[in-house]
Formats: sequence, C-alpha cells, structure tokens
Amino acid sequence: MMKKISILLGVLIWALSPLCAQKEYGLKFSSLINDNLSLENAIRLGLENNSEFLTARQEITVAEQKVNEAKFLFLPQFALEGTATLYDLDYPMVLSESVAHRFLPGPEINDKRDQFFGVGVTATQYLYSGGRIRNTLKIARANLKQAQSRYEAVKNAVILDIKQSFYNLLYAQQYETLLQKIWQKASSGHLAPAGDTWNQIHTQSLLAQLQNKHHAAVNQLAQARLAMLVSLNKELNSDFSITGNFSPVHIDWDLPQLNLRALEYRPELKSAIYALELDTISLDLALSKRYPDVILNASYEQLGTNTLEDTNKQVSLAVRLPLPYNFSAQIAQKKAEQKKSSLRRADMEDKIRVEVARSFSEMRFWQKEVLARQAQFNKLASLVEKTGTARNAAALEALLAYTQTAQDYLDAVRQNLITKAKLDWAVGQDLQ
Repeated sequence: MMKKISILLGVLIWALSPLCAQKEYGLKFSSLINDNLSLENAIRLGLENNSEFLTARQEITVAEQKVNEAKFLFLPQFALEGTATLYDLDYPMVLSESVAHRFLPGPEINDKRDQFFGVGVTATQYLYSGGRIRNTLKIARANLKQAQSRYEAVKNAVILDIKQSFYNLLYAQQYETLLQKIWQKASSGHLAPAGDTWNQIHTQSLLAQLQNKHHAAVNQLAQARLAMLVSLNKELNSDFSITGNFSPVHIDWDLPQLNLRALEYRPELKSAIYALELDTISLDLALSKRYPDVILNASYEQLGTNTLEDTNKQVSLAVRLPLPYNFSAQIAQKKAEQKKSSLRRADMEDKIRVEVARSFSEMRFWQKEVLARQAQFNKLASLVEKTGTARNAAALEALLAYTQTAQDYLDAVRQNLITKAKLDWAVGQDLQ
C-alpha cells in the first residue's frame, strides 16, 4: 500500500513540475489591490490584460487537445449500433451506412411487410498504416511546439513594450520633478525684474524659456502616463502610480555569448525550427501513402425480424492501398515547402544575430555614456544645491545650462534602461 502511495505521489510531482517552473511574469496580479506598480507587477498586469497574449495562451490549449486527439488514433475505434426498421420490400436490400449496412431479406425469405431489429458493437484497429498515424501525432506535437513558441514571442514583445513605457514614465517623472524645482528657484527671485529695459527683456526671456521647459515636462509626463495605460490595457481614466529604481545598469556579457544564448532562447527561431520539422513530417506523411493500411475489424450483433434471437460474429483483416492521382505533385510540393522553411530558418538566424549585435552595440555605448553624463550632472547638482534663488540673468543662464545637462543625463539613463530591455528581447531572456 505504501509503495502504491509513493508511486502516486511521484507521478503527481512529475506532472506538476512544469507548472511550478513557470516564469515569474506568469503570476496573477490584482490591480484593484495594488495601484503602485513596480516593473514586475506592471509586466504581470500588462500580460493579464493583453488580448493577444491571452489568445496565444488559448492556442496552446487547442494544440494540446489536438495532441490528445491524435493519440486516440492508436486505440481501437468502437461503435455501438442499434436499428429498428419497418419495411415493405419487393426485393432484398441493404440499409445505408448511417444505419449500419443492415441486410433486409426480401419476400422469398420473410414476409413482404415486416419489422427488423438489430443491436451490436464493432471495433476497428489499424495494425499498420505506413506511419500515417504516427506522423499525424508528430504533426500535432510540432504544432503544439509552434504554439508555445508563438506564445513566448508574444509574451516577450508585450514585456518589451511595457518596459519601454515604464522607463519612459520614470524618466518623465524624474524630469518633471527636476524642472519644477528649477522653476521655483528661478521664478521666486524675479517677480519684478530690475535694471534697464534690455536687462529686463533678457531676464524675462530666460524666465520664459525655463517656464516653457517646465510646461513641456508636465505635458511629457501626461503623455507618458497615457502610453503606460495603453501598454497595461487599462481604462484611460485609471488612477495609478509607478515606483522603480531609475539608475543605470551594466552588463558584462560579450557578443559571442549573447549570440549563443539568442540562438538557444529566441522563440522566433524555435518557431522556424518547428516549422521546418513540421514540413519534414508532412513530407514523410505524403511518402507514407505508398504503403498500405492493414485493418482489423470485429463485430458482434444480435438481430432478428421480431426478436433479437439471431447472433452474428465476425473478425476481418483487410489490406487497403490508396492510389491517389496527385501523389507525385504532393511530394514535390512538400519538398518545396521543406526547402522554404529551411531558408526561412537560416534567414531568421541571421536576423537574430543582427538584432543582438545592434542592441549590444547600443548597450555598450549608453552604459559608458551614462557614466560620463552622470559625473557632469553630479558636479553641477552639488553646485546648484549651494546656491539660493536666481536673481540675475547670469544665474538664469546657468540654470538653463544646468537644465540641459540634467536632461541629457536623465535621457541617458532612460536610453540605458531601454537598450537593456531591447537586448533582453533580442536574446530572448532577461540578462540579470
């Protein structure tokens, strides 16, 4: 008894292990409870609300059921049949296939008008099919692999879109907060500009430039919030906030390592490989038509004109060889499709290498550039912190220059984070 329980537990653990190995982004997230979104929760919420992603997940379910359906082809096909027939015959006849091909004797054997009853069970088993049933199962499994690859491709695309919107919103928040502080420092000291007319014009122009930058930052923040709502597929009037670490990231991978990982993890390449596998199986399936089917059929039935007193039993072994006219054309077609899939896979490999190389080059540039801009920004920020309100044109010009330096630095951080997200997408896996 304990041995049986141990075996049962082992089977359950094995069956549940794929579910436990799901990626973190597959977890559910409730936006009704959590409105302050981290990047991880934003990704979860975006996936949960994305119709294309949910459709791809349903395609996996459909493909899994088709695999189960193909497995049933290896089992005997049973049928229960029952007929009740009233007839008026001048000559014997056989009923149609829908009523089990029953034979009705004519008036020489039974009365011209009578009734006929029959019940029975039949079983049909393919003993040999030239590999057609086996290849049908292989096709179903290849279609399942393709559905899973499409699911991963859609998932990666949604994650990239959410990451870009998230980092753009973080940038807009940081930039708007900085511009607000700068505008307060500038406007508080120049409520009534002093000096000659030219100095007043100069001062007012500098103040207008700072104010315009602040207004533009507020508008940019509103647009970034709207883009985030679109990425999350939430109502456009939803109230939410995000929180995250807006600081540069660094990777130590080299290009050959990234190419190897991309060729292993990119779902688009896997899909192309499975498409080639599918075409190869389809070619084998077409070639299998050269071989016959060996079919075993057995039946048992009780029948009679007024009662079920008679018994029929039979076991038959049949050999059937299809002779299609388009056999050679199908072979040529499947070979061409196989070649096309092979070319598509090679093209996909080249495309992935180019995407990885482009993203890697951008990542290397921005992770160096952001450090240089960070050093410049930190120097100016420490000096600005020591100053009071800007009370002359020279101070306003300094604030404008500081604003541009700050914007360049924050934009570099954004580009650094987005380029890292694009590199993750190009590789097909998060590079921790």
